[in-house]
Amino acid sequence: MSKDQIVVGLKIKSLRESKNLSVEEIAERSGLSVDQINNIENGQNLPSLGPLIKIARALGVRLGTFMDDNDALGPVITRAEEREQNNSISFSNDAVDARKHMEYHPLAQQKAGRHMEPFIIDINPEDTPNFQLSAHEGEEFIYVMNGEVEIVYGKDTYSLKEGDSIFYDSIVKHHVHGAPGKSAKILAVVYIPF
Repeated sequence: MSKDQIVVGLKIKSLRESKNLSVEEIAERSGLSVDQINNIENGQNLPSLGPLIKIARALGVRLGTFMDDNDALGPVITRAEEREQNNSISFSNDAVDARKHMEYHPLAQQKAGRHMEPFIIDINPEDTPNFQLSAHEGEEFIYVMNGEVEIVYGKDTYSLKEGDSIFYDSIVKHHVHGAPGKSAKILAVVYIPF
């Protein structure tokens, strides 16, 4: 259990309680199970972005609310050494499987009121990826900095190598993962209308 899992879980629980909502109500609004919500709130699991976006919607907050450090109104600069030192968040493959395959480095945690979530993401190699497609409102842009990734988008699978990019509507079921057995580093920008 990482510190980030606990912090995000506590923020979600605190927001839910401040709005006088039960775990069951959030589960119903988000389409997730009660067990998934409890595991997230208790810091036992930090799912991929899809379920977190659904929880944010159910709570009526931005996704960034779960990851914010403070509320800078002007521009936010994230230095490379800061990003590498301590700002990473590991997500599991889906909301049930606790296997970690992606490490997110948020690039704008201090920016208040943002609708875009930029990340550098380290993708760890998996020989037999076991993933669930997810969908949410918004758009995503991915640029492969190094390595090779696969993006499952609807019924299609796209293979991207260093220097390639993809921009898609995230309302279509999708999943991003490394090519089998390969690691990668990507720049991902997720836009979520609020």
